[in-house]
Amino acid sequence: MKKRLFVTGLSGFVGQHIQSRLALADSSWELLPAAAPYDLTDRHSLTDLWPQLPDAVIHLAGQTFVPEAFRDPARTLEINLLGTLNLLQALKARGFAGTFLYVSSGDVYGQVGETHLPITEQQPPCPRNPYAVSKLSAEFLSLQWGLSEAWPILVARPFNHIGSGQNPSFVIASAARQINRIKQGLQAPQLEVGDIDVTRDFLDVGDVISAYFALLEKGTPGQVYNICSGREQSIRSLIEQLGDLAEVELQLVQDPARMRRADQRRVCGSHARLTQTTGWTPEITTQQSLRAILSDWETRVSQE
Repeated sequence: MKKRLFVTGLSGFVGQHIQSRLALADSSWELLPAAAPYDLTDRHSLTDLWPQLPDAVIHLAGQTFVPEAFRDPARTLEINLLGTLNLLQALKARGFAGTFLYVSSGDVYGQVGETHLPITEQQPPCPRNPYAVSKLSAEFLSLQWGLSEAWPILVARPFNHIGSGQNPSFVIASAARQINRIKQGLQAPQLEVGDIDVTRDFLDVGDVISAYFALLEKGTPGQVYNICSGREQSIRSLIEQLGDLAEVELQLVQDPARMRRADQRRVCGSHARLTQTTGWTPEITTQQSLRAILSDWETRVSQE
């Protein structure tokens, strides 16, 4: 008997990969579709969403683009914090008491000194943008809900993830798109980039999803878990690897419009708590990720 899973944000980057994962016959979960279109900021649209009660919920939906959060912080808080509250209240009204996984972000840590790397869950959060504030606020709300309602609620803090289907506003997706445009003769062999001499902790979206399911099965309620690779890689090195894999000669050109200088030069997370609790470890190599991303963009660019 498969367990029923409801996922918000299914149309997004990670949501689409979850749909693909659950379409496989060997999954112990089945996706519970929403009974009607809904908007998390409209609580009335959530009233009759679940003809059957889900056994678990992964709350992915949100406003995730940091520049947009600076442009319209009120809307970002409305979606990410009040939208989470609306969802929790609607689930409670329906009689839900299953596992609720709130997907937050490693961005809540803010600027972390190099002496405190790798970042563990013991690191005090210090958000530096309205997006991170909204995610941390919704973390606290979710954890409080777990205490008040006696629901098993967990918080995931994924770091940077990459994979096929990602929006080209993200750096690796943008580079892969441009490399395929160069290869197909649609762009001069110059890659426009921002500040790429920083390191980030990149994880393939497939490994991120595996971590979410590991937490649903084995996570400790009330706990916060980093989801990350545990190693730092420079953005420049990943772009150069993309160029090598595509066999494209690249000239990297810094575009002033992309130069949001990063205060945080290095990022590396620790997934020790997640691994100790669930046994999860990353399995997809960077090369596998980059090949999949290039292949995806080869198709997408030819259809643009």
